Parts: sequence; C-alpha cells; structure tokens
Amino acid sequence: MAFGEKVIVKNLNWLIAENSRVGLVGDNGTGKTTLLRILAGRIAPDDGSVETAPRVAVGYLPQDLVELGDGVAINYLRDSVGLSSLQERLFEAEARISALPGGSRELSRRMAEHEEIERDFAHMGGYEFDSAARRVMKGLGFADGDETRPCREFSGGWRMRLALAAILLRKPGILLLDEPTNHLDTESMEWLEGWLRGHRGVMIFVSHDRLFIGHMATEIAEMSRGEITRYPMGYERYLTEREAERRRLARAIEDQRERVEHMRRFIDRFRYKSSKAAQVQSRVRQLEKMEIREMDAPNRTVSIKFPEAPRSGYDVIEARSLAKSYGGVEVFSGLDLEIHRGERVALVGVNGAGKSTLLRLLSGTEAPDRGLVKTGHNVRMAYFSQESAQNLDYSHTVWEEACRTGSPMSEADKRGLLGAFLFSGDDIKKPIRILSGGEKSRVALFKLLLSDSNFLILDEPTNHLDMCTRDIFQRALLQYGGTLLIVSHDRFFLDNLAERVLEIRGGALRNYLGNYSRFIERRGEPQRASEHTMTPDPPVSAVRDKRRQEARERNRLYRERRVFIDRIEPLEAEIAALEARRGEIDESLCRPDLLADSALVRPLMIERKSVEESLAKAYAAWEALSESMERIK
Repeated sequence: MAFGEKVIVKNLNWLIAENSRVGLVGDNGTGKTTLLRILAGRIAPDDGSVETAPRVAVGYLPQDLVELGDGVAINYLRDSVGLSSLQERLFEAEARISALPGGSRELSRRMAEHEEIERDFAHMGGYEFDSAARRVMKGLGFADGDETRPCREFSGGWRMRLALAAILLRKPGILLLDEPTNHLDTESMEWLEGWLRGHRGVMIFVSHDRLFIGHMATEIAEMSRGEITRYPMGYERYLTEREAERRRLARAIEDQRERVEHMRRFIDRFRYKSSKAAQVQSRVRQLEKMEIREMDAPNRTVSIKFPEAPRSGYDVIEARSLAKSYGGVEVFSGLDLEIHRGERVALVGVNGAGKSTLLRLLSGTEAPDRGLVKTGHNVRMAYFSQESAQNLDYSHTVWEEACRTGSPMSEADKRGLLGAFLFSGDDIKKPIRILSGGEKSRVALFKLLLSDSNFLILDEPTNHLDMCTRDIFQRALLQYGGTLLIVSHDRFFLDNLAERVLEIRGGALRNYLGNYSRFIERRGEPQRASEHTMTPDPPVSAVRDKRRQEARERNRLYRERRVFIDRIEPLEAEIAALEARRGEIDESLCRPDLLADSALVRPLMIERKSVEESLAKAYAAWEALSESMERIK
C-alpha cells in the first residue's frame, strides 16, 4: 500500500493466530492506522489480500469521528447488533398469529415460524440486551438515562464511546481498535480493560496509553519501513528486547563499516600492483555484493529541563468552601484543598466531575461562586489548560512565540526543544493562526516549560504528545524542583509522577496518599467488567459526624500553625523588602557613572553586605519556622 511515493506497507505477510492480543506500535506516520483500515476492509491494498477465518465477525473502532444517525442511543446499539430487524420480524410473526382464526391449518406453520425467530432472538441475547447495554454504557461513563437520549445530542468524544459500546456488545471474533482510550477517563479505561480481558477472539489495537498496552498485549507488532517485526512478549519486555536488538545491530553495523573501510584501503593501496591484482578484484566483487546495513533513525534524545524553581512558602495553595455552578447545575460545593511545597498531586475523576473547573478556580482564570483561594508566599504559578492556545499571539510564528518567553536558553537549545515537540525545520516558521488545535497546545506547553515558575497546574498536558515526547516531558517533571497539580488520562504518566491523588466524585474531594496504582487499590475495583457499582453513600448522620470531626481537626491544626504563621508573615515581608533593596543596589552598581566614583560605590557595597547578612539570618529563621509548620500533621 502506498500513497504517492510514500510506501506504507510492502510485501507484508502476517499470520495472526487465534486469541492473539496484539499491540501494534511504531512511530507516528508509519502507517498503523492505514494497516488497521486494510485489515478491517475499509480500504483495499494496492496488491495482496487479507483473509479471515470463515464466519468470524470483525469489529473496527476508527480513531476519527463516527456518524451514529439521529435515533436514540439504545436503538443505535440494538441496530448495531442486528436486533432491531429481528425484533420487528418477531412482532410481525406475532401479529400474523393473532390474525388467524381458531383451528386454522396455517396456525401450526406460523407458530413454528415464530418459534424459530424467537429462538434466534433469544440466542442473540435479545431479552437481556437492554440491561447489558446499560451496563456497558455505565462502564464507559454514561449517566443513567443517557440510553434514551438522541445520538445527535452527544459530543464527539461521547459518540466515540457509544461506537465502542456497540462493538463490545456485538462481541466480534476479531477486534480492531485504533486508540480506544482516546476519549475515556481513567475509570472508564480500567473498566474497558476488565471487559477486554474476557474477550474471546483476536484483538489488534493501537494505543499511546502505555499502561493499556502493558495490561492488554501478549504480543507486540512493530511497524517500521513498511514491515512488521513481531515480538511474542509483553510490552515492557519488548522495550528491553528492542533496545538490546538496537545495540546488537549498532555493533554489527560498526563491524561492517570497519570491514568495508579495511577493504577500501587495501584496494586503494594495491590497485596498481600487478602481484595483488587478484586480491584487489576479489575485494571489489565483495564490496559490490555487500548489502550495507543501516539503522532506523534513532529516537529523539533531546532532553527537557525546567529552569530552577524559586523556593516558595510551605503552603503553596489553599482553597476553602469552594462552590461552582453553571446554568443552575452545581458542579461542586464546599470543597477544601491544601497543597504544600514540593508535592506532586494528581487530580482524577470521571468526565464531568469538575476537574478542569477546579483547576480554573485554583489558577485564578475563573472565580468561584462561593469560597476563597489563597496562594502562599513567593508562589509563581504557571497554568496549562486544554484551551491554552488562547494564550498565544496568532500574529506570530512558532519561532517568534518561542523567543517571547524571555528564557536565557540559547537559540540552538530552543530549536532542539521545539524539535522534541514535533516542530522542526520550516515548521518553526508557521504562523500560529494556521496551526491545528494540537499544534497550538504543543506551542503553549513549550512556552510553559521555559517559564520562571515554582507551581505548575497542568490540565491534560500530554494529549497531543507522542509516546517518546511524553517520556521526555515526564522525565523533566520528575526533576522539576517546584510543586505540581496534574489532571491527565495517561495513567502511566500519573503513576510515575503522583505522590498524592485527589479524587473528585459526587461533588466532594477524597484524598489518597501514594501514586495512581495505590489509589486504585484503595479505591476498590469498580473497573471490573462483571460489575460497575459505586459504594453507597454513608447515612446523613455519619456524614455530619465525620464533617464535625474533620472541622475540629482543621481548627486544631489551624490554631497550632497560627502561632508560626503570625511569626512567618512579618518575616516574609522583611525578606521581600531586603530582596527589593538588594535589587536596587545591584541596579545602581551597574551604572557606569556611579562606578566611576569610588566614593559612591563604597557605601553601596557596605550596605549590600549588610543586606546579604540580614537576608541570610532571615532565610534561616524562615526555614526553621517552615520546618516546624511541616511537622504539624
């Protein structure tokens, strides 16, 4: 298969065994989606054929938007498995029987016909279908009652979920899934994994979700240069084996390069010596027959490093009794939140729970209906939202936006970093206004990386990054010296970064210490395909008692910490004044007219030394008070 001069696959032979679970991987643009469309029969190859076992159905989930029609959701799902037409035939058969007079000779024939249709309907799960459909929809995050909504009312992401529900309910023998987790929240991903573990048949999927590949794949098929290389192993072992292969190939290529160089030197040295003519010709023939081996272009090795984060106060951000509603619909109410210096916190919850809303309130880009948000001393916040493209100047090019950051990074380093975010060559000359939504988000993320911050609020920062760039970005965040609050659907990303998880559910926040995997263990297993139930809410009296106890505990902590706060606040004001004076002195000492007069320089230098000594004492006192506050739990 080729598009113009670009070859997608060539001479590809691939036998996929029964019950295989294959993760199809490869760099962006290698043709994974095209290959899935060929296997699904959506497009025909230029040459060759695809054969499937007889009477085996194929279910294909595309990556792009699907059309569902104007009917209600439950009818779309019935149609997708062929139940609607069968049910209509059943009703028609019942109507014909009802119209026959008693004792009719035709009655027995019509009864046999009805029995056959009913048997087919029952065999297809017709009588249990609606309850099964609701169970699948709930597992994929739909709310009760969504099954009766017209399909046109759902957004693009929810339509993709509905299309996925239809495929799961059909239970085809071959599942071809192109980025099935793209539009799912973390809970829905876990539920989907539970369902797919029970799938009996072949599954081939493309995904950028590293945990999904690791949990689902028993075999990896790597696409490169139009060919498939099979690895009969899980994803983590594949990564190890592939790296070992690259090292072996690199050694073999180096050995070949040395042999070629040795033969060329021999030929050049003895080309005109008759006694060596036979040996020279032998080596010439060897070189002509030799197939020069090459390695694929290596993965990007560019590294991302945040600027050093200025030290903030221990209390980075505090929210009390936050409430927010839209159009009379309450998103949450009475939320309390504290994040402290150096914490890496993940905010999770189902789609629509209010994660992005909470981040907007904390970042100050939107005001709460009730409650307050307070940031701590010397907190320098940088916020990346899913709408961060609005922070770009559309009249600039990518490179002009890169240069606006004020970062001291060199031009070469900026270009290298832009390359990590898939802007290379002439791409950096593109105007912002012509970029896609994903490209604009990547530029906004690039600018964020160069900001002078110590508190990052990130709302889905990896949505438009390939797996390699996600890994680079994750390593940078692990080395970041500031505080992090992250919303992401990438569970591997969260698992490696988060040290605390906040779950927003039912308008309330729940706190879990540990990473994402630890959160899943403590939350229970609502992701199992066999059941999708939530723990019932406790009685009102128990909730009231719990809140009273929490309030008493908060008051106790507040009283204990207030002693230190009363001493820290004036100390922080003193530090700010001293730092400002030091800056004024430094600015004065940069003036050529002043430097020419030693009588003016000397008192400034003496004062600066005094300011530095005062600052050192103030910093030490501040550190001691902060550590005392940190010990109060």
